[in-house]
Amino acid sequence: MIKIYAPASIGNINVGFDTLGMAISPQDGSLLGDCVTITSNNSFDLQNVGKFSSQLPQNIKKNIVWKCWNHFCIILKKKISCSIILEKNMPIGSGLGSSACSIVATLVAINKFCKLPLNEKKLLSLMGKIEGEISGEPHYDNVAPCYYGGLQLIINENNYISQPVPYFKKWIWIVAWPGINISTSSSRSILPSKYKKEICVEHSRLLSGFIHASHTKQESLAIMLMKDIIAEPYRIQLIPNFLEIKKTVLNLGAINFGISGSGPTIFVVCNKQSRAVKIKQWLSENYLKNKNGFVHICQLDLLGARKIGI
Repeated sequence: MIKIYAPASIGNINVGFDTLGMAISPQDGSLLGDCVTITSNNSFDLQNVGKFSSQLPQNIKKNIVWKCWNHFCIILKKKISCSIILEKNMPIGSGLGSSACSIVATLVAINKFCKLPLNEKKLLSLMGKIEGEISGEPHYDNVAPCYYGGLQLIINENNYISQPVPYFKKWIWIVAWPGINISTSSSRSILPSKYKKEICVEHSRLLSGFIHASHTKQESLAIMLMKDIIAEPYRIQLIPNFLEIKKTVLNLGAINFGISGSGPTIFVVCNKQSRAVKIKQWLSENYLKNKNGFVHICQLDLLGARKIGI
């Protein structure tokens, strides 16, 4: 039996639309991500369990796990007989890389089950391909950090899919999911099909500056450059009272604030634990819409997808 855990991730991180992503894990040690267990069987069998399993499609061929299994069967040119259990602990359409969690956990598990026929790069390439089938186009800002861990810059040039970026160890990350869903496709469709040259130049300046600041350990410069001029101006209409919430959280001591991936999850960056605790409390009381919502104080997950349990 093989059981793989794949962590949640924050895509874009304001400054890096479709090019930056980071894996996160709660400080309290809880698992914020999906788990996949695979065992030998005479045929293929798939079971869905977990808090958010009811959100999954009834048609098995529309299930992400089935898609991953089917792609692997095509690659190996044979049917893989196994039993797979998906623990769907991540809400779909949350902006925390829910589909990436399922894809990464499943492909890592199947690859191990089949004695590692795919190397890391081929496996990551397959992850991006399947993610693209779900969101409409291949992208790696969730699957790469979910697989490798840490903060990843998406290169996607020849054999270079992603590269790790140095991180600021004292940064504390808070994620708040209100308990409602926004589909990635609808969140992407709200963006302009074209951007002015000035916006493109500005985005290039911010992203390159952030990467430089990260490598040279200039914390204040990195924070200053973490601005979202590509998606946030348009996606805030999907999140009620976004600007008021942002203002309040920054007044409570946050050093940065933004939309995680496609939303509606928001992320907050702090450099003091006491402030993080206050912000978590405020978000719990003012941002959550129902009992399904959650707020976690997190740190960077440096391990990525890994085997757990037995």
